[in-house]
Amino acid sequence: MNRRRKSPLKARQSAFERQGQCCFYCKQPMWINNPADFSRYFNLKESQITPLKCTAEHLHAWKDGGSNNRENIVAACLYCNKMRHRRTREMDPLIYQDFVQRRLSARRWHGIVLIDLY
Repeated sequence: MNRRRKSPLKARQSAFERQGQCCFYCKQPMWINNPADFSRYFNLKESQITPLKCTAEHLHAWKDGGSNNRENIVAACLYCNKMRHRRTREMDPLIYQDFVQRRLSARRWHGIVLIDLY
């Protein structure tokens, strides 16, 4: 039985705003619609900010019965989202968040620290 998949765009936008425009995992600022303004604000080249593009991340995966509703979608930067899904073993979102925070504090994550949380 196939479930009909709705687009997570509204949920992504809502999560982006709810999270203060910061990634759920690394807590760094993200951009969603205007990369030029973001790169100017942080004095970075547009090519440097690609990893910080906002994506929709399912806390409970679609393949495991998750949905695109607001409670299941968080905003995550492209880098954190990609790295989570490249892992050979799936990691709980909150455990992954802690993992990312430890790596970021050791300067061993995506190399972009716009807001130093430590």
